[in-house]
Amino acid sequence: MKIILCVAPHPDDETLGCGGTLLRHVSEGDKVFWLIGTTISQEKGFSQERVESRRKEIKNIFEAYEFISFKQLDFNTTELDQVPRNLLIQEISNYINEIQPHTIYLPYRNDAHSDHAHIYDATVACTKSFRYPFVKKVCVYETVSETEFGLRTDDPGFKPNMWVDITGFLDQKIEIMKIYQSEISEHPFPRSEASIRACSILRGSTGGCISAEAFMLIKAII
Repeated sequence: MKIILCVAPHPDDETLGCGGTLLRHVSEGDKVFWLIGTTISQEKGFSQERVESRRKEIKNIFEAYEFISFKQLDFNTTELDQVPRNLLIQEISNYINEIQPHTIYLPYRNDAHSDHAHIYDATVACTKSFRYPFVKKVCVYETVSETEFGLRTDDPGFKPNMWVDITGFLDQKIEIMKIYQSEISEHPFPRSEASIRACSILRGSTGGCISAEAFMLIKAII
């Protein structure tokens, strides 16, 4: 049994990026935790109805995955660039020290949404072996609708070197994604069932299985 942490800048990143892998972890008896890096509020222009529907979505997602627990940081979405770096690191560090994960999944740094870069940098700062000796593995996931839309000219691109067979979990991943009713739509919208299936088939063809999720393994201590 391993303790697994998925760090998601926003609710839905965990499902788009590594939902099938998280389901597989749970099925294999691992304890999976979820850290959400941002929140929405009426003070920032979201309606009370939207704030409440997002709260219900998070609750339903938590239950669908059978996570052990989750923590949502109180930072506004799209505004992580205004959060002092040391504060963001401290909040993430507190949760990591609390649950002491063996494996951490986090977003690709050069995704289109700038929140992803800030979450990546702050989380990586919390994986140093001499301060967090329990962290043995760090994997970067690709987020459909974010990773492929990154346009940084200095970005070498998402280059996976690890594949997880999710053949038995793809349909369940898609059903969970549908809980985010406002985030999924019909093809060619990038967060569509067709896009999710296409990405998993493409990654499966490289990984030698029907469906897969791909990762950049950036740390492994065996």
